Amino acid sequence: MARTIQSLERAAAVLRLLAGGERRLGLSDIASAIGLAKATAHGLLRTLQQEGFVEQDPVSGRYQLGAELLRLGNSYLDVHELRARALVWTDDLARASGESAYLGVLHQRGVLIVHHVFRPDDSRQVLEVGAMRPLHSTALGKVLAAYDPVAHNEALEGDFAAITEQTVTDPAAFERDLERVRSRGWASETGETWEGVASIAAPIMDRRRMPVGAVGITGAEERVCPDGALSPRLIAAVRDCARAVSRDLGAGRF
Repeated sequence: MARTIQSLERAAAVLRLLAGGERRLGLSDIASAIGLAKATAHGLLRTLQQEGFVEQDPVSGRYQLGAELLRLGNSYLDVHELRARALVWTDDLARASGESAYLGVLHQRGVLIVHHVFRPDDSRQVLEVGAMRPLHSTALGKVLAAYDPVAHNEALEGDFAAITEQTVTDPAAFERDLERVRSRGWASETGETWEGVASIAAPIMDRRRMPVGAVGITGAEERVCPDGALSPRLIAAVRDCARAVSRDLGAGRF
């Protein structure tokens, strides 16, 4: 019989305990429940905390499951499946909006473009599938940071680099922006990543109403923001697309 790795077995026991018992447990409770010395249990918890699998309440000192488990829990939804579900809807979004449509997911502290539909005109365009975009300056990134705890943490741990003069570089201002995103259900950016370019994006949810990606459009400011304000028609088109893909993933109405 192949030998098992004891430290991994113990870490798994800690996670199962936190998943199946009370919402938060203290160090003594955890150590006692799985038959470990406090020092050993504390070492496991510290490692799990560093990896994002466990969080410690700063007031009580008790432990609970961390946000990184959300990422692993959603791993059943393969990116290719997400892209396949979104194909028709993003084609419709590009056609209805007259702008380029993008599908993005969280990856390595940024937004990975997993699908790109060209703007439906005769202009020369470059396929951007596989490109990485910042979390703090793009509409897609703001949506992910607003709804996904892991993306939120990764955005705040970033350097908030000033890409253009319009880029938000203050974490407090970024947090206020995310509050607006959550209250209205969509994100936007105007000239924060590319001068003269504006974007609108909305979240895609799975059957558990957890965020698995974001969909949006990008185009010249004069088209996306006629008369200096974001087009309500384009906002509605993006939100309708996000809802349609989410429904295909089992999210129901939201």
